[in-house]
Amino acid sequence: MKQLYTFVRKEFLHVLRDKKTLLILFGLPVVQILIFGFALTNEVKHATVFVRDDAHDDASRALIERIDASQVFDVVFNGPANLDLIIPSGFANDLSHNGHASVQIITDASDPNRATTLSTYLTAIIADHQLDLSEMQGIPYLIRTTTRFTYNPQLKGAPNFVPGVMALVLMLVCVMMTSISIVREKELGTMEILLVSPFKPMMVIVAKVIPYLLLSIVNIISILLLSVFVLGLPINGSIPLLFSMSILFIITSLALGVLVSTIAATQQVAMLVSMMGMLLPTLLFSGFMFPIENMPLPLQLISNAIPAKWYYNIVKAVMIKGLGMDAIMKEAAILLGMSVLLTAISVRRFKVRLA
Repeated sequence: MKQLYTFVRKEFLHVLRDKKTLLILFGLPVVQILIFGFALTNEVKHATVFVRDDAHDDASRALIERIDASQVFDVVFNGPANLDLIIPSGFANDLSHNGHASVQIITDASDPNRATTLSTYLTAIIADHQLDLSEMQGIPYLIRTTTRFTYNPQLKGAPNFVPGVMALVLMLVCVMMTSISIVREKELGTMEILLVSPFKPMMVIVAKVIPYLLLSIVNIISILLLSVFVLGLPINGSIPLLFSMSILFIITSLALGVLVSTIAATQQVAMLVSMMGMLLPTLLFSGFMFPIENMPLPLQLISNAIPAKWYYNIVKAVMIKGLGMDAIMKEAAILLGMSVLLTAISVRRFKVRLA
């Protein structure tokens, strides 16, 4: 029994002295519960609704104020929004003389779940306003709402998950395979041989990433072929633009994989960092599964550092909505900047570590 106590005490001391183990034991659960608690929500908070008020009467203003007063929507009169509300001219006149009026809701259904949720919330607010108006006036008013879903009127799931799967697959394959490939050379002792050869370190990196660049392009082609011919999802935008943006994202991911390889000492560590460090952020902060707008501001800021977020927006804009380069200039510039920055850091760390 004394020997058992001695071994248990030794293990406790070993754990308590290891700061990395303590961080995993106590830090990781705290971080995960905070991130998952705030990020994993399908609630709608402060979604933007663009209102085109063609009536400009008291009844339309009262409806707009009711929508803006809710915790669900923020009314805007210019710029992009999550959905549009069209109030036709003669809105007050139709209510007072006919007892009924109509409004139209237009929403982007490239994310069908979010589009359905937003339109349902807005319809419910309009219905509550109609009920209150009827009780106040003692007249059974009726406000009809018609909803039009753009880009995906059938509310299929493919327009949402295909861009997300493209971002997820390319990110994981490029980062994980590149980092493992370079770390394998270190473990086998062949990296030093490569570095003393006439090749410069930059050429070694380029030689390592080119195969995964070509294989990732094959992945893109296979995903797009399956999307078009199996899932029935057409490519509405420019195919060359989609491919060029995909290659830019692949280069960014490959540079991130090289950076991981400069940190990891073993293939197991490289795989763990690639899987845990890329899988969860891509799922949580790309907008693929959970709306970023619903997250607290700190998590929204963190999402800006996730390359998959910008690529996901690009694929949806080009492939689903059929938009051109003008619509994705911001996303493309951010990915390009990330690619240059990650490449520069990776090359610098690669030289310092192995020179």
